[in-house]
Amino acid sequence: MVNRHRWLLMWLAVAPAAWAQREPHIGYVYPAGGRQGTTVAAVIGGQYLNGADQIYVTGPDVQAVVVEHEPSLTPKQAQALRQRLEELRKQPKDAAARQEILAIRKKLAAFAKLRANPAIAETVPVAITIATNAVPGNRELRLGTPLGLSNPLVFQVGQLPEFRQPEPDAAAEPPFPRPGVNPVPAETPPLPITLPATVNGQILPGGVARYRFPARRGQQLVVATSARELIPYLADAVPGWFQAALTLYDPQGEELAYDDHYRFHPDPVLHYVIPQDGAYTLKIRDVLYRGREDFVYRVALGELPFLASLFPLGGRAGTRATVEVRGWNLPVTRLHLSLKQTPPGTYPIAVRNQQWFSNPLPFLVDTLPECREREPNNSPRTAQPVALPIIINGRCDPPGDVDVFRFDGRAGQQIVAEVMARRLESPLDSVLKLTDATGHQLAFNDDHEDKGSGLNTHHADSYLRATLPADGRYYLSLWDAQRNGGWAYSYRLRLSAPRPDFELRVVPASLSVRIGTSAPLTVYALRQDGFTGEIALTLKDAPAGFKLTATPIPANQDQVKLTLTPPPTAPTGRLRLHLEGRAMIEGREIVHAAVPAEDMMQAFAYRHLVPAQEWDVAVIGRFRPAETARILSALPVKIPGGGAARVQVSLPGGPFLNQIAFELTDPPDGVTLQTVSPTEFMLRADATKISPGRKGNLIVQATAARRPPPGAPGRRFTVGALPAIPFEVIQP
Repeated sequence: MVNRHRWLLMWLAVAPAAWAQREPHIGYVYPAGGRQGTTVAAVIGGQYLNGADQIYVTGPDVQAVVVEHEPSLTPKQAQALRQRLEELRKQPKDAAARQEILAIRKKLAAFAKLRANPAIAETVPVAITIATNAVPGNRELRLGTPLGLSNPLVFQVGQLPEFRQPEPDAAAEPPFPRPGVNPVPAETPPLPITLPATVNGQILPGGVARYRFPARRGQQLVVATSARELIPYLADAVPGWFQAALTLYDPQGEELAYDDHYRFHPDPVLHYVIPQDGAYTLKIRDVLYRGREDFVYRVALGELPFLASLFPLGGRAGTRATVEVRGWNLPVTRLHLSLKQTPPGTYPIAVRNQQWFSNPLPFLVDTLPECREREPNNSPRTAQPVALPIIINGRCDPPGDVDVFRFDGRAGQQIVAEVMARRLESPLDSVLKLTDATGHQLAFNDDHEDKGSGLNTHHADSYLRATLPADGRYYLSLWDAQRNGGWAYSYRLRLSAPRPDFELRVVPASLSVRIGTSAPLTVYALRQDGFTGEIALTLKDAPAGFKLTATPIPANQDQVKLTLTPPPTAPTGRLRLHLEGRAMIEGREIVHAAVPAEDMMQAFAYRHLVPAQEWDVAVIGRFRPAETARILSALPVKIPGGGAARVQVSLPGGPFLNQIAFELTDPPDGVTLQTVSPTEFMLRADATKISPGRKGNLIVQATAARRPPPGAPGRRFTVGALPAIPFEVIQP
């Protein structure tokens, strides 16, 4: 009993660190990349980062360490520094005093930023070493802290020489800015660079950055921005990301080119043929002159290869494919790909010009037969005949082009027509219309949301599913919604019977779990072509003792909440886990790995599942209980509609947990919880809001009261999550 009481005291001692869900979060890294063969001194900004001592980067050949630094000031420390600053101002100013004043002003400026933008105000300096053979492209980095593992953030490995804007002098800014007033940086002279180059910077409110470089007549200058690519969504900014704008000036200061987006991407790309030798200037700013430390950018500029379009956008597995490529500074116009050993999926395609690699574009490999669209096919009279199943590779060219395909069908036959274009980097905003032989419309679709495409905010690809009413001939028409067109407006049109399937997303991509408790997570099912069945979930190749709530994703539901529980003997630190789902579809067992993702908020309202490269778990906790929290009641818990079910639990410390209460986290509408005792609670189902047959998991957090100072209000903090509780609403 003494040991159990001792464990409770330890448990409650560490619990305030988790109060109010204080999970480490990183909002930016600056610079957000570096060149092969260099070591980058970078700063990571975020919240709840004090004590960060580890940094993890995905992929090989990149190593990183946290540089020793001072933790953020507390309000009490800041007040003491203000008093010291006042004392120094009253004293004679020798060299030592001036140095101390400067150091105090920098600390107070950082503290002022902490209060103005707490979500990105704590900073951690890091050193990132990139090997010469590191593969160029996007990596992800995470910070390890005593509170657990941070979310992932993009860090780019580049090939070009790197330049960076000087960081603003914190001591020169007002240490106590007035509420609602942002300091406007002074105009700075252009930073001289040489091409090719990657430039790095941060845009502060009203900020403008300029770069000057020599260029020769006839150069095919490409300027490609990474800003939204680095930080996909900002929760507290409209439209939800840093919207960069580029302007190119000639040696006389005249504007030559401007862009603030590239096709449907917020990150702008410029292509310009240099008219004469001289010194040119590139300007970058936010479209709305907003700015903050997380308005981070990387711009690659020079006579660089840039891949604008592929055709076709994919190929059939087991065959060879010839792909036409268009863009700038490309050494070839065609690529010859062997797909003999390539399983279905999406693969990046890039072009190399001497030592420089172009940007990658996606290429989709499928198993269905394929054909090319043939003109003229602009009307039912000239419709191109096809036989199902088929994938048609085509494009809407010229503007206003309509592509019509005809096929024979049977009464009761189910067909699916799906366009893959925007998801494969085509600017096409497709529309689909299905008609019978008389021209009667049977189905129509413009935009169809794909929750697996988390970086697209305009789901412009079309999808329709229909049951044919009779034997006969049918017509499927495809065009661009704005009647745009051109060589780049390519598409892959699948016309087939339904192919029921699913994908999985596991959120969050970084999970932190304290020994003795459980960590909640959510798995989303992205169901395809009408698949509604149950999906079983399991950990794959996990260390011994790790337990995942075994409830499947119920039939006809798109998500389930789970918990991960480590064994008491689990070593602390980071590990990579894998989750997979299994389902029976048309008599076959289908297995898919879950893709890790972050549930990101855009502009205060919209949510997106943004894929990540790894699912990482941090096991934390210095104290090791002999047991973990357990559910003692029979599972699943049967909750009668309009009634209640009693749930008993066991927590480390047993009868000593007299401060514990329980709370539901994001429950389904109609399910509520009432604490009965520190080891028991009631689950209720409101019959007017939730129907019998509803299944799933409930996440229950154990909370405790913190004893407040005299005269201060009390408050509760989260102790930890119980294992997820499977439930079913039943008839009363």
